[in-house]
Amino acid sequence: MDRVLAALKRAGIDERDIQTSSINLNPEYRYQENKAPELVAYSATNQVSVRFRDIRNTGRVLDALVAEGANQINGPTLTIEKPEAALDEARMNAIASGRARADLYARALGKRVTRVISVSESGGGYPVPPPMPMVERMSAQAADTKIMAGEQKLQVTVSMVFELQ
Repeated sequence: MDRVLAALKRAGIDERDIQTSSINLNPEYRYQENKAPELVAYSATNQVSVRFRDIRNTGRVLDALVAEGANQINGPTLTIEKPEAALDEARMNAIASGRARADLYARALGKRVTRVISVSESGGGYPVPPPMPMVERMSAQAADTKIMAGEQKLQVTVSMVFELQ
């Protein structure tokens, strides 16, 4: 684990972006017929969660971790670091769309929208894709892990009530 942590630091990962997520120590027993289980060893695991702020280097960093002895990688889980601006844009679009639809319904009924009575929001989040578990066992020379960012979907649901005349 010392080598793995050193590799993360060499890759430019800030200490604030490395967090111990679990440490486990489990006994291992040998089972033989008609005998009590015999303790033969302990199995230790140490897991860290790492925040990558620059996705372009993620594959290279993962390959370096494997080269330093990491034998399980669960992830990545890709998220939007600061979704507020995009969610605000979605809110503005939802309000404009709601108003346009209210105007359409009013015209279809031979009426007009006079005012907004209420606005409420639900959602306002985005689905976080689950990590894709994989076990990495390869030599550093053969490694060239590619991480594709794809796109994230942000969604806001706005309910609006209008007065028609």
